[in-house]
Amino acid sequence: MKKLIYSVLVGSSISMYGQNAKDIINRNIEVTGGVNKWTALNSTILYGKVVLGPKDEFPIKIYQKRPNLSKTVVTINKKETIIEGFDGKKGYTMNYNANKLLENPTYIVENFENDFIDWEKKGFSVKYVGKEKVGNNMCYKIELINNTKTTQYYFDTNTYYLLKEINNNEVISYSNFRKVENLVFPFTIEQNTPKKDGDYIIRVSKMETNKITDDNTFKFR
Repeated sequence: MKKLIYSVLVGSSISMYGQNAKDIINRNIEVTGGVNKWTALNSTILYGKVVLGPKDEFPIKIYQKRPNLSKTVVTINKKETIIEGFDGKKGYTMNYNANKLLENPTYIVENFENDFIDWEKKGFSVKYVGKEKVGNNMCYKIELINNTKTTQYYFDTNTYYLLKEINNNEVISYSNFRKVENLVFPFTIEQNTPKKDGDYIIRVSKMETNKITDDNTFKFR
């Protein structure tokens, strides 16, 4: 589940926008569980199905643990297959030509904790852009900036839930929000890419929190 926002703005009117951005981020954290609950979250296990095409739907399990451990398992023809993961030092992805999991030196590592928590300490700046519709929902649009990377976030103006994220030409949409152990998660996640080669929909049926205690879950060799 993913990242957020920060603010270095110039001038009195821009300063007002920066304060709005901070308020929006703080409100999002509050309505989805609060900073104490989020910082106490150490691991998640997601169960559901991934849709890769009109007829391609497979059971999926995603394991995540602080600070950046991850493993994604898909069941194909009743057989569980690890398709990607990060063990804390190396990333791995499934090579379908070799039909095995191989080390991937270009694997993109994502931190377990999203960037909204303590965004200023993490070196981010935030910019409030304005309001824009996502589907039928009016949203606050915010940019989270770190060096040359800019990610756009869209927060519902009524619920303050994060509905959409645009990052590196990927558009990730979030919906079907549910509460798990006093934290609110999206149970439907959809990614769209310009070439349509990385598109997917994940429909979560169950999520467990703070169940993973052993890092061996993320050993791939």
